[in-house]
Amino acid sequence: MTGHSVLQLPVPPLEAWVRERTAHYDAGFVSADPRFGHAHVTALGPFAPSPSVADLETVAVLAAETPPITVRLADLAQFPSGIIHLVPDPDDALRGLTARLVAAFPAWPPYGGEFGADVQPHLTVDAASDHVDLASTAALLADVVPVDVVLDRLQLAWWETDRCHVIEEWPLGRRPARCPAR
Repeated sequence: MTGHSVLQLPVPPLEAWVRERTAHYDAGFVSADPRFGHAHVTALGPFAPSPSVADLETVAVLAAETPPITVRLADLAQFPSGIIHLVPDPDDALRGLTARLVAAFPAWPPYGGEFGADVQPHLTVDAASDHVDLASTAALLADVVPVDVVLDRLQLAWWETDRCHVIEEWPLGRRPARCPAR
């Protein structure tokens, strides 16, 4: 399989910036779906490539039980892999949502279990290289961050070159108007 699904929380104030940066690296990952959150915080990924109706109903219940999450995105950090990201503050509600999703779907550990059970919530903004580092990324983001945002929806998104799209979406803190269709 060349693609994967992700349960993600879109971050609209940074969408244009991340979408442009995504196009810079690989235009195949720029989605034509206007709902797609290029700028997002991953709640759980990868997720089931073909979730069942019961899986979707479980996600809908967890989203409904999770109030919208307010965070500030101001501080940049870098993972050992070179991924440059914004760190949500506070991150306890994001960690809590991930923990509830992992408890509901133990077959889908965050990042395939590569980083253990306790993963740092983040919003990826760039990747370190010979020409990109924390300082250069901070300079590029100077007019964009800090940003305070309310994360109010959870998306099941498909990530694959030339096929990125939203499969399903649920509002946080309230029941959706309809049940997930499958």
